[in-house]
Amino acid sequence: MGPGPVNAHPRVLRAMAADLLGQFDPEMTGFMNQVMALYRPVFGTGNQWTMLIDGTARAAIEASLVSLVEPGDTVLVVNFGRFGLLLTEILGRIGAKIEQVSAPWGEVVPIEAIAEAIERVGPKVVATVHGDTSTTMAQPLEGLGDLCKAAGAYAYIDACATLGGMEIAADRWGVDVVTAGLQKCLGGPSGSAPITISDRAAERIFARRHVEQGIRRADISDGVGPRIPSNYFDLAMIMDYWSEKRLNHHTEATSMLYAARECARVALGEGLEARFTRHRKAGAAMTAGVRAMGLTVFGDDAYRMTNVTGVHIPEGVDGEAIRTAMREHFEIEIGTAFGPLQGKIWRLGAMGYNAMKHKVLLTLGALEACLTAADHKVPLGAAVPAALAAWDAA
Repeated sequence: MGPGPVNAHPRVLRAMAADLLGQFDPEMTGFMNQVMALYRPVFGTGNQWTMLIDGTARAAIEASLVSLVEPGDTVLVVNFGRFGLLLTEILGRIGAKIEQVSAPWGEVVPIEAIAEAIERVGPKVVATVHGDTSTTMAQPLEGLGDLCKAAGAYAYIDACATLGGMEIAADRWGVDVVTAGLQKCLGGPSGSAPITISDRAAERIFARRHVEQGIRRADISDGVGPRIPSNYFDLAMIMDYWSEKRLNHHTEATSMLYAARECARVALGEGLEARFTRHRKAGAAMTAGVRAMGLTVFGDDAYRMTNVTGVHIPEGVDGEAIRTAMREHFEIEIGTAFGPLQGKIWRLGAMGYNAMKHKVLLTLGALEACLTAADHKVPLGAAVPAALAAWDAA
């Protein structure tokens, strides 16, 4: 019950047990086409280029940035936590000129501040995280695409922690590239990264296409722009791999594709709105429960992610000892924190297969018991009723 990875859905684990197929077996390419179709509604898009990157969520982040950004390009990073800082780390290795518009951890960046920064620095790309689990905050994204298009910039969104749990509206937001992972709200294992790419961004990426010598073909021509400096993360070749061209770029991670396909099937079968509501109820219940224990919730309530709750560790309480006790006595894992919040907050997740009423209630009961055993006084029996009331009200 931390900020991810979470327990995978049993259907996803069963899907991964299926036998392997060759990457160009017609059944396999049929599965690839199904994955593209299944993830379009999950991303809130009609983008043709909706597919998977083989690797963890960070693989899709790096593939996006290395394929969109040329050395020397100005990139504006919307930074409000650890994973905004990660974007700057990756962009620095690419050789981008990095500008930032930032908010303190626990807050988000107002759209007006982003607009001012775009006007001031004239970026080629604007990059932001949607939900940053390090701070439990969700950055509002309505209007971002319009700001970027007006400035001739591309918008990149890391939605690793929110896809499948909070609404992702790639088309309505007007953003160009959105990436995610399976291991959070989608209820799968880490190792496959869904991505969607607008036609506008695809045109820029294909202008940088450079097919490696051993797989060159007459029907695939190189672009005129500078070569994408990574072979594995070259989105132009990966997109040709997922297209009818079936460029033999790499061996598809078959079992992970099965997992990603089943994650989307589970999400769409539940219904996206119902799924978002379930996550909202779980987050509201967790927040109400910890407050009923007299604990303080971290961050701005107006912009809290629905699937992760930050909780200040009470003064005099050994946060790691509580985490250990919950793991040893109740088989429940909760999260620690990073950077300036390390040792100061716990992060309690309720996402994907774990965003369930009984799992939230068990977590709250376990936390109450472990705090009590550590001689930290809490109102006994208050958390669960408060969580139940919040679940029903959300």
